[in-house]
Amino acid sequence: MSSGTGTPALRKPDQILRHRLARSAGEVAGTASSPADVRDWVFERGLVQTHEAELIAFDELDRWAFNPDTGDLGHDTGRFFSVCGLKVETNSGPIPTWTQPIINQPEIGILGILVKEIDGVLHCLMQAKAEPGNVNGVQLSPTVQATRSNYTKAHGGASVPYLDYFRDFARHRVLADVLQSEQGSWFYRKRNRNMIVEVDEDVEVLDDFAWVTLGQLNQLLAVDDFVNMDARTVLSCMPSGFEGGNDTVGDGLAEAIARSCDPYAGSMFSPAEVLSWITSRHSDTQLSTELIPLRSVEHWRRTSHEIQHESGAYFSVVAVRVKTNSREVSGWTQPLIQPHGLGMVALLVKNVDGVLHALVNARVEPGYLDVVELASTVQCSPDTYTKLGMEDAQPPFLDYVLKADPRRVLFDTVLSEEGGRFYHARNRYVIVEVPPDFGGEELPDYRWLTLHQINGLLQHSRYVNVEARSLFACLRGLR
Repeated sequence: MSSGTGTPALRKPDQILRHRLARSAGEVAGTASSPADVRDWVFERGLVQTHEAELIAFDELDRWAFNPDTGDLGHDTGRFFSVCGLKVETNSGPIPTWTQPIINQPEIGILGILVKEIDGVLHCLMQAKAEPGNVNGVQLSPTVQATRSNYTKAHGGASVPYLDYFRDFARHRVLADVLQSEQGSWFYRKRNRNMIVEVDEDVEVLDDFAWVTLGQLNQLLAVDDFVNMDARTVLSCMPSGFEGGNDTVGDGLAEAIARSCDPYAGSMFSPAEVLSWITSRHSDTQLSTELIPLRSVEHWRRTSHEIQHESGAYFSVVAVRVKTNSREVSGWTQPLIQPHGLGMVALLVKNVDGVLHALVNARVEPGYLDVVELASTVQCSPDTYTKLGMEDAQPPFLDYVLKADPRRVLFDTVLSEEGGRFYHARNRYVIVEVPPDFGGEELPDYRWLTLHQINGLLQHSRYVNVEARSLFACLRGLR
């Protein structure tokens, strides 16, 4: 905030921020009283908001159409996004070359959470927001969740509430501001600006918004399909690790999690070794991608209602009609990607000399801007391998996760992916503790990292993928 004399006002030192975050993470009785009260509030907003989404035929789409020359599916304004084709060649994985549909959305959106101290405790301004692809309508979302087409009113609708805090933030304190990738299997080089901005001034709270502490969010992350993907990715970008408030693990593991967030705690690999490993994965991986006309995609078939792979695996492109009273416009139609089957995103963690380490995977996906990003230990759709008859090609550690001793499972929740582009896309997010002598680092694409090392990478673009960011947000909330 300006001092009024042209000199910026003093900011709270960064070393204090860690303690402020920890206090908010340990506080489960904020202005909304309890996590149960937040759940009740979101449920009530869902009753107030009208939001209906129905699957329709492609010829019922309004202002969307297939290009007669390329077959690409796009909006008549040329804005929002398009569904086109992608050709992929790589030396990574069991399939060296393929083509597929993919969403091409070159514009950068804003995902932002506004934070403010209330009675000495940091609170996040969260939104009860419905998306057309959500399996359950309203979910807890960031303060702002908007594409550039939305906030520049390409749809001719109303303004996005609180957007100015994230476009003109010179008077406030920026806690995080980083470009992060979206799903690399379904988006082509898509990024969003993940932002956290702290304010001191009074903020009018609109009907679909409420102040929530980090401790409340930590508990709500364990509720199926409640905290949406956009909120999870922004929360993962908090500038420092912090102890959570979930009371789900024993004292020994809680201490290991806390020490793992400490920059001075011991780690299996030095920062230089971690960066060298990531660089080697980039250097050793061959990946060639080329956007092609959708009509040139092989082994995919278009019917009146969907575009689907001939095996029935992977995903479909579908169309929906939406009616709502809670968005910038009251109704629209659009395409969405519909995944086939429940996905699995799992992280193995272990206590190494009193410091928690997580086993991360240097993963290749065709839509990444930079070939490789760090993922959780396991990220896949198990049904895909069955439909393709490729059970032998399942990723390492999947069987271990599926057969894990329940006493070793620290987190197990089904969470939704981005409902603005995906229809009923859900992953089972799992964290499993393994014994200290469990290996994994002998595989070239895997390394054990501390939470502090992961937090550091999260402050930069193109290091940690969106599914892993969701799981790290959940992991940091355990204690």
